[in-house]
Amino acid sequence: MSSTVITCPSCTTKNRVPDIASGKPQCAGCHTKLPWLIEVDEAGFTQAVKGSSLPVVVDLWAPWCGPCRMVAPELEKLASERAGELRVVKVNVDEAPGVSARLGVQGIPTLLLFHDGNEVGRQVGALPGPALRSWIDDTLA
Repeated sequence: MSSTVITCPSCTTKNRVPDIASGKPQCAGCHTKLPWLIEVDEAGFTQAVKGSSLPVVVDLWAPWCGPCRMVAPELEKLASERAGELRVVKVNVDEAPGVSARLGVQGIPTLLLFHDGNEVGRQVGALPGPALRSWIDDTLA
């Protein structure tokens, strides 16, 4: 099982969190909720989305895509701001083409919002931070 090391923003303790874990990761040192941003491949995608008790934002991206690189820092901020409330999963479409094919994705960046394992929203194209937060809030409302 793969895992990601997440540094606690409060106390800087490094925490190993399984990529396909359910629940809300907390720091082992100070018990602060941790931002949950992971990268998955085709094998880990279904478990990362279906096994999550939190809403999941899926970012389908590629390293050569300029708009994808513009969205990435906003997603990192979002994961930190909404620690314990939201999970961010990144999928490199060049390394996991089956995920984008299965989901019918034709352009990147594409952001998908999953709740209880079901797709509830889709956004094609880059959004600035405030618009990204509004899209998530409006879709989950």
